[in-house]
Amino acid sequence: MGSSDSIRMEKLCYSIGGRKILEDFDFVLERGVNRTILGVSGAGKTTILKLLLGLLEPDSGAVYINDLRITGLPEASFMQQRKRIAIVFQGGALFDSMTVGENVGYRLFEEGRLSQPEITDIVREKLSFVGVEAALNLYPAELSGGMKKRVAIARALAADPDYIFFDEPTTGLDPIGVYNICNLMQRLQAEGKTTLMVTHDLATAFATSQRFTFLHKARMLFEGSEEEMKASSIPEVHEFLQPTDDSLFV
Repeated sequence: MGSSDSIRMEKLCYSIGGRKILEDFDFVLERGVNRTILGVSGAGKTTILKLLLGLLEPDSGAVYINDLRITGLPEASFMQQRKRIAIVFQGGALFDSMTVGENVGYRLFEEGRLSQPEITDIVREKLSFVGVEAALNLYPAELSGGMKKRVAIARALAADPDYIFFDEPTTGLDPIGVYNICNLMQRLQAEGKTTLMVTHDLATAFATSQRFTFLHKARMLFEGSEEEMKASSIPEVHEFLQPTDDSLFV
């Protein structure tokens, strides 16, 4: 699939307070290829999502959404392209003062293109898809952690994006919650959505993605399939998959 249907980074460098987060980082997310970025906590995985969305400006290099270079542009210049992307934040990032229904429909209300009945129909449809339609009139404080994650996914789906980013979607969930999130991601992929997840949860990654990027010390050390990753002789990759008492990361 060509560059006209992808999100990508080219030779991207980004640092915070003099600490390198990414250095000469190349990355491509093609439509239809579900990908996970792996790495230890603090490696910069979430930063990659923010850079891809144009929420952060790199020190050098560029980010492209399809053929549009968004780096250096004012946000208003690439809003239409960014609407093709939705993100599910690690904590859900729901508005506590709004009901579940209001949270899910928030972006549609802000855009002002649809009527109230049309938005209500979409909200109910997306909540039904994630299995929490009964929570329509509840507030986030009344939900379990797993339900909050599912509501956050429903909110991401409301605007019908092509790409959905997941930031550590299974953190803090029990095994049933993890299963539900994996199942939802697989259903989204079956419906044609392209997913990009950042996580250190290997089981979830291998259950939901075909391609894997391993980030370590600001650089991409590995890119490939699950089989290629498990067969890799790169010491950092091997230790990440099978840590020991003498792990490089301890």
